[in-house]
Amino acid sequence: MFTIKSVEAIALKIPFDDFYDGSRSVPRGWTHFETVLVRVESTDGAVGWGESFAYGCAASVHTAVTYMVAPLVIGRTVEDIPALNRELQQRLHIQGRYGITIFAISGLDIALWDLAAKLAGKPLAEFLGGTRWENLPAYASLVRYGDPAAVAVCTERAVADGFTAVKLHEIEYDCVAAGRNAAGPSVELMTDVNCAWTEAQAEAMIEQLRALDLTWIEEPVFPPDDYEALQRLSWLGVSLAAGENACTTMEFKRLFPAVDFPQPSVTKVGGVSEFLAVAALASTAGKTAMPHSPYFGPGYWATLQLAACLPDVGLVEFLYTRPEAWVGHDIPLPRNGQIVVPKGPGLGFVPDDSVLNRYPMR
Repeated sequence: MFTIKSVEAIALKIPFDDFYDGSRSVPRGWTHFETVLVRVESTDGAVGWGESFAYGCAASVHTAVTYMVAPLVIGRTVEDIPALNRELQQRLHIQGRYGITIFAISGLDIALWDLAAKLAGKPLAEFLGGTRWENLPAYASLVRYGDPAAVAVCTERAVADGFTAVKLHEIEYDCVAAGRNAAGPSVELMTDVNCAWTEAQAEAMIEQLRALDLTWIEEPVFPPDDYEALQRLSWLGVSLAAGENACTTMEFKRLFPAVDFPQPSVTKVGGVSEFLAVAALASTAGKTAMPHSPYFGPGYWATLQLAACLPDVGLVEFLYTRPEAWVGHDIPLPRNGQIVVPKGPGLGFVPDDSVLNRYPMR
């Protein structure tokens, strides 16, 4: 139990490199990571850190944390974090159940769990019931290149780095095929479509892609919550994954029948509280959760702690890029496709103040 003294939102924008220096048929679009860190301090002086999803929306998320969420919790004594999370969802539902609202709540929730575990002197996984896994299998999640040559070069690089599973973000057959040829038959290969296809396009592409032996196709259609379309596509013989855009257990209950691999994202789903609830539902439904985590802040550390305490751990996403700076000290990076779970108290995240000062988003 602790009392919240302050809540601070910190917006950052950090350049990154995507490992490809050759000519591109499609211009590079994504060059910076945007995130909003949430710092919660208790009246006893303890500090917890969280992260809110903020790609392309950092200013709005920063505002939501500062002016929607923080005033409702400063001065509150916290005994039951999931109950407080639920209360915030109810009190803020008029601003929208999902999107910016739940991103802001997610960041706060992660920080509260970090703080609670720190006060108990335990890593979050241990605080939640016990660390089942000290090493986690990871996959290299490549950005979208839109060019077969670039896909081949970067897939080969990821495999050479020791990854035995690689996820593309490609939507054209030639690009996915280039990834398969570069990876070879023994490497697990996936592609994230990011909702780029209609149902008819998805059906045609799945027919083509079946021969490439993909572990899953992710978010094939828009809108991502067209669960009936996903259900129909799931009958075509290729496993589907989705969930990064599904917020709270309410949406995952609707999603489960259509996908083999649900993908809760701790910075978007509602934080640690909702992630745990989704993981429990997935286990009951016989599904393997594949945490969505293309982050390098507290959301990444939180994902590792949560995966470490799951009875059935899936692959953990690692965004295969090279940021100009790491947000936290001693970030646990993959080695030969494995990530060692941090053993420090709470998330294990310790911010690098020099990075926070160097990359503020104005």
